[in-house]
Amino acid sequence: MPLQFNPVKIFAGSGTKDLASKIAEEYGKPVGSVTLSKFSDGEFQPSFDESVRGCDVFLVQSTYQPSDNLMELLLMVDAARRASAHYITAVVPYYGLARQDRKDKPRVAIGAKLVANLLKAAGIHRIMTMDLHAAQIQGFFDIPVDHLDGAVIFVPYIKSLGLENLTIASPDMGGSYRARTFAKFFNAEVVICDKRRKRANEIESMSIIGDVTGQDIVLIDDICDTAGTLAKAAALIMENGAKSVRAVCTHPVLSGKAYETVENSVLEELIVTDTIPLKRESPKIKQLSTAKLFAKAIASVNEYGSISELFKV
Repeated sequence: MPLQFNPVKIFAGSGTKDLASKIAEEYGKPVGSVTLSKFSDGEFQPSFDESVRGCDVFLVQSTYQPSDNLMELLLMVDAARRASAHYITAVVPYYGLARQDRKDKPRVAIGAKLVANLLKAAGIHRIMTMDLHAAQIQGFFDIPVDHLDGAVIFVPYIKSLGLENLTIASPDMGGSYRARTFAKFFNAEVVICDKRRKRANEIESMSIIGDVTGQDIVLIDDICDTAGTLAKAAALIMENGAKSVRAVCTHPVLSGKAYETVENSVLEELIVTDTIPLKRESPKIKQLSTAKLFAKAIASVNEYGSISELFKV
């Protein structure tokens, strides 16, 4: 007897509407209709405008700031559960608070774990995300986690540039594993920028471990927030004799004066995805879409297919 697949319905949170529409289009279904009712004091209530009973429901919402994005996702999950959805998957392209993944000083919260607890308590059966700040955050969940790899999107683009002397760089020690993993696709060398911080978003000093002379450098990171680290790393790399430098970052948080920082830097380009919508266009920022990858992952979940096939470049 052939497998019976449940109907798929894809819904968008208000923070990720464009990406959700693209994912639904790639999947071959229109995005579902949701109404977000708002009260005068700022309280809001999402409601589905169509039945989800017995459906595999995929709720697309990145949880970048403000925290309303996370709260809206939680309310959507609760609404789907109460409306008798068969299976609820939170599609969270950018998992917010992921930088709070451990106690690195006394008396602090572990925000990434708290978010995992909240999503599970709300009623999700599965979470789908991309390039977590720390891969071990998957262990915060006691449900299936589909952790998609942005390299599948970035590697073909980097190859299309035809860089002759490609070297991969990490902007800090913490990203060295990510850089080494990325470098394997090109059989390239890796250099590391060792930075010391005074406090969050403020760098005290930086030095390079490795030789960048005459090399085309590609900096690899998961999040670009203020862009200060990338700009400083790029300047230091060029000062040490590199031929060119560009950066790849999955999640374009780009807060504060990040756009100006990127545009005034020596970076040839900053390559990002659409896990977070850009606030404005920039001549130095190239955005690649994750829609096809997420659509394939949704199909694999619904049809009991292999997710590992999606990691092949």
